[in-house]
Amino acid sequence: MTAAIELITAVLVTIGAAITLIGAFGLLRLHSFYERVHAPTLGTTLGTTCIVFSSMIYFGVQGAHFVLDGLLIIALLTATTPVTLLILVRAAVLRDRYERKEGISGTPANSYRRSTQDNLS
Repeated sequence: MTAAIELITAVLVTIGAAITLIGAFGLLRLHSFYERVHAPTLGTTLGTTCIVFSSMIYFGVQGAHFVLDGLLIIALLTATTPVTLLILVRAAVLRDRYERKEGISGTPANSYRRSTQDNLS
């Protein structure tokens, strides 16, 4: 294996680990739930993508295994992480509306449920 491929692999792993670590620090540093949930999501997606790309390059050049599974990991991670973020944030917004916390606009969750039930019947 050439030194250039090893260098590219090492740089991608280092960048991926650093981005993931920055996302983890964001989880610790930020104050509200809405701020906290955003940083690890970005760090996880981008950091893991860099690490998987480095794995695909390393094992692809080495010929040890097929790199299609790496593409599948990236596709599933890219699809599921933002969806999970969206579901968590929407649940938190509904909870905050129900508890009438400051800074959250909109109607309380009970009136939202009543209005959707009225529309369905």
